[in-house]
Amino acid sequence: MTSTQLKTKRLFDLLLAVLLLPVLFFPIVVLVILASLDIKAFGIFSQQRIGQHGKPFFIYKLRTLREEPHLLGHLDKSATTLGRFLRQSKLDEWPQLFNVLKGDMSFVGPRPDVRGFADELEGDDRIILNVKPGITGPATLKYKDEERVLERQKDPDHYNRTIIWVDKVKINKNYVSNYSFYLDLIYILKSTLNK
Repeated sequence: MTSTQLKTKRLFDLLLAVLLLPVLFFPIVVLVILASLDIKAFGIFSQQRIGQHGKPFFIYKLRTLREEPHLLGHLDKSATTLGRFLRQSKLDEWPQLFNVLKGDMSFVGPRPDVRGFADELEGDDRIILNVKPGITGPATLKYKDEERVLERQKDPDHYNRTIIWVDKVKINKNYVSNYSFYLDLIYILKSTLNK
């Protein structure tokens, strides 16, 4: 991806975020209040993720899980009824609009992972770190039911690391290597229609 493409992508992200903010600000506030009442804690959850060039940042999401140990492949069991709805509808990700405004994220790109994944990429796999992580993207669309897939595995963590993560790296490398603004628009449209 060229520097011109990166600048154009950032300009598009800013323009879209500024257009969406007046429309989504009130619904986000309402969802934060509902999540706060549901969880009985502040409704915004933040967690450190790995961003562009391997730089850590804090991602924002609506809080959907009860305070307890959370196991991969069993996250829905830790979610409240409202939390499950927010997770399945992806409304829990609306606060990431502020990550886009801050410049930590893009609307389209590889999903940002916790430490132990993107920060450990080696060789030509590190091309993924050349772009900002995204709210959606080709790997996100393919694995939109990832939690359901992991629920069916005997060892969800092993399956995630050896099957899903490897495939996501391949998909995201292809996305960065063959970047197209047109495809970004298609991914946004597909994500909007696949709720």
